[in-house]
Amino acid sequence: MTAKFDFVDWWSKEKHRGTPVVVKMENPNYSLLEIESPTKSGFEDHQNKGKQGNAKQLTWVLLLKAHKAAGCVAWLASGVMLLLAAIKKRLILGQGLAQPDKSKGKLFKAIAAFLMFAILMLCVEVGAHALGWHFTTPHWPSSTGIRDIPHAVYVGWMYTRAHYVAPALQTLTNFCIWLFLIQSVDRIVLFFGCVYIKWENIKPVPVNPSLESDDAENPDSGHPMVLIQIPMCNEREVYEQSIGAVCQLDWPKSRILIQVLDDSSEVETRFLIKGEVNKWHQKGVNIVYRHRVDRTGYKAGNMKSAMQCEYVKNYEFVAIFDADFQPKPDFLKRTVPHFRDNPELALVQARWSFVNKDENLLTRLQNINLSFHFEVEQQVNGAFINFFGFNGTAGVWRIKALEESGGWLERTTVEDMDIAVRAHLQGWKFIFLNDVRCLCELPESYEAYRKQQHRWHSGPMQLFRLSLPDIIRSKISWMKKANMIFLFFLLRKLILPFYSFTLFCIILPMTMFVPEATLPIWVVCYIPALMSILNVLPSPKSFPFLVPYLLFENTMSVTKFNAMISGLFQLSSSHEWVVTKKTGRASEGDSLVVGKEVANPNPALEKAMSESDLDAFKSNDAKLKPLLLPSVSDEPEPAKKKNRLYRKELALAFLLLTASARSLLTAQGVHFYFLLFQGISFLVVGLDLIGEQVS
Repeated sequence: MTAKFDFVDWWSKEKHRGTPVVVKMENPNYSLLEIESPTKSGFEDHQNKGKQGNAKQLTWVLLLKAHKAAGCVAWLASGVMLLLAAIKKRLILGQGLAQPDKSKGKLFKAIAAFLMFAILMLCVEVGAHALGWHFTTPHWPSSTGIRDIPHAVYVGWMYTRAHYVAPALQTLTNFCIWLFLIQSVDRIVLFFGCVYIKWENIKPVPVNPSLESDDAENPDSGHPMVLIQIPMCNEREVYEQSIGAVCQLDWPKSRILIQVLDDSSEVETRFLIKGEVNKWHQKGVNIVYRHRVDRTGYKAGNMKSAMQCEYVKNYEFVAIFDADFQPKPDFLKRTVPHFRDNPELALVQARWSFVNKDENLLTRLQNINLSFHFEVEQQVNGAFINFFGFNGTAGVWRIKALEESGGWLERTTVEDMDIAVRAHLQGWKFIFLNDVRCLCELPESYEAYRKQQHRWHSGPMQLFRLSLPDIIRSKISWMKKANMIFLFFLLRKLILPFYSFTLFCIILPMTMFVPEATLPIWVVCYIPALMSILNVLPSPKSFPFLVPYLLFENTMSVTKFNAMISGLFQLSSSHEWVVTKKTGRASEGDSLVVGKEVANPNPALEKAMSESDLDAFKSNDAKLKPLLLPSVSDEPEPAKKKNRLYRKELALAFLLLTASARSLLTAQGVHFYFLLFQGISFLVVGLDLIGEQVS
């Protein structure tokens, strides 16, 4: 429906020139309306009507503003209602929840005790405020009657707080602020290093990019022998697209071997993966399937076992892709040439891109973090010091460098960082290619993301304990030793989660109950906002999520801090290895799997082959018949997703909300809003709502 106004019909009778005014109606009942302002002569003829039209136009613009404001209010109201409904359903009624983890860690008990203390102190402060007692240290009561005992106890607490608690808290606060400033300077230096790289157009260039051979009888001999490894474990959702993408790599078939390293414990998944390998083998691809009965060492043990094969000695390089990664066909031709005539180069690392980065709020926030990691951290470290942490996938290693560095070790849960550190100590160099991207998938649930982050932050602390003596004794320069110890490990792996959790989740709420210790506004608001802006700049489309990103990073600090402590002190949880759950998103990946070499001209033949393989499998092992599904249409509906309650996050949510209520008594405006929104952020994550906002 198009809205018609009386001045529109009059205006359309004559042709006028002027500046067009566009009024866009967000209400779907209205369409785009374009009004041209009249020329000077026409305006003199119709001055009165023009004024009337301008007045009506202004009225509609104001109505549009009001409509937009009402939409924002409605959006906020719906968000509040959703949060309240989740609190009622999950927290109060306990509906739709997975079996809770009954184990309570020491960190949760400490946070719960702090929460009880905060609630008690809030009640005391509210009572003192109602009775007219001052919040500065008052004098002792003149009388000592029974009715004066509460006042005397309160005065005693005030005295203890001002003379003992506040100085200690302020010392800890100042220490964390200094750590915060040092880490912020490091982040700014990295960012300007990235700006310099962009400004000077610095990028790695192969010394000899040609892969051509002068041998007419063997024209492919210019291509080095490359081994491809695809480690996987029970990843039924993604194995097909990853194997298909790797089998399409543009490289002579006689110069490449693909190893599918399957650690799956699910028998049917193993059969499906093996069937996929056989399918590509029949198409002429040089591909083999390996399965380990014993998963000792997890991913590191899997790749270590594969590297012990006799035929590996015939290969010069090994490329590694996790089960959800889909390299483009030209991946090897853009990475392997960098090794030619560069004998000191051990690793060429490519960048990740994400097929599901817009799936929900959680994936959007992960995309911000990882975009900064690759665009800034990896690129700057690769360009200026030729060292960075191997990302575990989408990289090509020189096999000689792996062997001289000790190969894959099973001593930590970050085998990728472990081999990178040991190779750097041997003097090998790394290159990061920001323009070579490999498609992969982000965790879409908070449970999967939380477990992934726990492994990524506990492993480095394990590695730091083990590698410190080797770093000190190594023959690399003292500058490289200092960079590895103080920047790579201490500042970015230990100090960052420590001050994030301590400063914003513990000290800030404590200063509300101990107002003699202060946390400046610029620490709470201005510098975190600046750091968040720097983090978002590599992914400019994510700017609307700047505030959620800032709050979510503080929320994740409890998980990262817990993981850091676990790895540093070798707690039992530091050795946990949980495969990150995938969903098999292939909306962009399908274009990689369907190519001229892969498009099946006879789908009926392939279907018959798959069905015959399945029948053979059924006949060979009758025990597996209940596991196999006769057809896709007979598959049962997937079980409804059950949510979890995360106790540490919920305890911190109520702690921060309690502290925000206390801040109202001392009129700390910025602190109140920060504590309020940060508490809501913890509440959303604790109720497992972060991964449910689908775009």
